[in-house]
Amino acid sequence: MRALNWVDTHHVARADPQTPPPIRVTSLRERLRAIDRFQRASRPLRFPIAVYKKMDDDEAGQLTALIAYYGFVSLFPLLLVFVTVLGFVLEGDRGAREEIIHSTLGQFPIIGTQLQQNVHSLQGSGLALAVGLVGSLLGGLGIAGALQNAFNQVWEIPRERRPNFVAWRLRGLAMLVLLALLAILSTAATAFVTAEVAGTAAAVGGVLLALASNLLLFFTAFRLLTAREIATRQLLPGVVFGALVWQLLQHVGGYYVDHVIRHAKDTSGLFAFVLGLLAWLYLGGLVTVVAAEINVVRARKLWPRNLF
Repeated sequence: MRALNWVDTHHVARADPQTPPPIRVTSLRERLRAIDRFQRASRPLRFPIAVYKKMDDDEAGQLTALIAYYGFVSLFPLLLVFVTVLGFVLEGDRGAREEIIHSTLGQFPIIGTQLQQNVHSLQGSGLALAVGLVGSLLGGLGIAGALQNAFNQVWEIPRERRPNFVAWRLRGLAMLVLLALLAILSTAATAFVTAEVAGTAAAVGGVLLALASNLLLFFTAFRLLTAREIATRQLLPGVVFGALVWQLLQHVGGYYVDHVIRHAKDTSGLFAFVLGLLAWLYLGGLVTVVAAEINVVRARKLWPRNLF
């Protein structure tokens, strides 16, 4: 028995140098813990990481994909309604109507031109027009529903306290109407500034008006589609973040069109148009979800968070 024990011990002693020493595992764990302690102590890092962790908890990728999907399905019906109503209201001023449509579709710098070429007003008999408008509005409410669902999940609003079947649709309809009015006012203001000033001043004025328009856009969406129990002041940081990032994306999209798309017309067909539209809608949904997560993390002081 003693000999056997000696052999086993001798065998283990010989095998030990061939296996990774346990101290390496401990060292890796300590390094990860050190990284975690560093990010929790770092003021520039702990808040963004907390937002990222909150997004992971809420499955923000799925929320963003749902917004992009409903946005894709709802976009053309919504534009049909918008163009048709403008056709009735501005029937005698075709130039103003085209300017408003062009400015509105400028929110999609990569595929705005294709949208403008493929969206036309609804025409036909009064009954057919009414049926078409109602159907288009119902489709347009899809994006409002997807946004409300995302905001409710991010803020962890219990289902019994969420808007009922009628209330959330009324909120979505109000948002669509306000966004349409905002597009018209933004176009009119931009035209006024361009007419009154020129050169650099006009460019700066246009950027500032676009930023103000984006601020109103995000504020309208956040306030109308977020539960009433959430105070307005808690929504403002996300509104500012969303407006600034969306403004940056619009400029980046414009640069991409000027330097890439126009030099690659042979590859821009229906497939490229659909991919560009989906990518742009996904980016818009992602910016909106991140802005909402920022509001929640800040309002409920959910930082710092552990990484591991």
